[in-house]
Amino acid sequence: MKSLSRPVTAISIAFVVIIWGLCWPVYKVALDYSPPLLYAGMRTLLGGLLLALNLLPQWKKIQWKKNWYIYVIVAFFNTIIFNGVQTIGLQYLPSGLFSVIVYLQPVLVVLIAWKWLKESLSAIKIMGLMIGFTGVVLVCLDGISGKISYVGIILALITATGWAFGVVYVKKTSTQVHGLWLVAMQSIIGGLFLTGSGLAVENASNIEWNSTYISCLIFGSIFSMALATAVYFKLMSSGEASKVGSFTFLVPLIAVGIGTIFLGEPFTISLLEGMVLILLSIYLINRKGASKVAKVKGKNVV
Repeated sequence: MKSLSRPVTAISIAFVVIIWGLCWPVYKVALDYSPPLLYAGMRTLLGGLLLALNLLPQWKKIQWKKNWYIYVIVAFFNTIIFNGVQTIGLQYLPSGLFSVIVYLQPVLVVLIAWKWLKESLSAIKIMGLMIGFTGVVLVCLDGISGKISYVGIILALITATGWAFGVVYVKKTSTQVHGLWLVAMQSIIGGLFLTGSGLAVENASNIEWNSTYISCLIFGSIFSMALATAVYFKLMSSGEASKVGSFTFLVPLIAVGIGTIFLGEPFTISLLEGMVLILLSIYLINRKGASKVAKVKGKNVV
């Protein structure tokens, strides 16, 4: 596929990173007006339906009989665990702090891909793994001391782990399914499950259909899910994966900044120290040449 021009690439990456960074505080605000499962389910289902509507001319690429199990597995990890547990967890922690812990995900992806897909693991990536885990420990210190909810920390770690397994599984099966249809189907399947679960255990009458909640729902479904996903896959298909990866460290930084400035969320020393280490680990893992030095396959160092 033809590569994008530099200005288009820069604008596209900026759009994706900013939208992803804004997600966390926006979702946090939405929880003041809706139970978590219902909000997670509605925004995911609506976003999936909008994306599917746009993909209708390519409906044959769904290949449901062949790929249904892939859609279900990815929906479990990337929608039910990631979106569902994430939204529940945001009730317990500031949005910025929660995003910092969840962005341990790139570190976990490297580790899981090494064990499961037998991908190479360089000395630089190993260093990134160690730094990333140290950063999470520092961020969690406030939880150990009782200053923040340990339940929220556990839910953030579950979110990161589920997301990481989902990403590695998508990587493993990427040649079998259409990328955007996979996102649409996982969102529809997972969104139906989350919405149904919300209707079963939550009270739909607790949703306050005011302008703030509707704005959060529109942002979560249209901008965060449909548009950002479409732009992200456009970048991936144009050979810009490494550039997107190298800028993912900005997502929790934006989330922390927005949460601190506009939501009055606390900004502690342990959060700062942990965030710096996690961002450094993401940089080391995604930097060019990270997989070219002292490669490790399986358990043998070459």
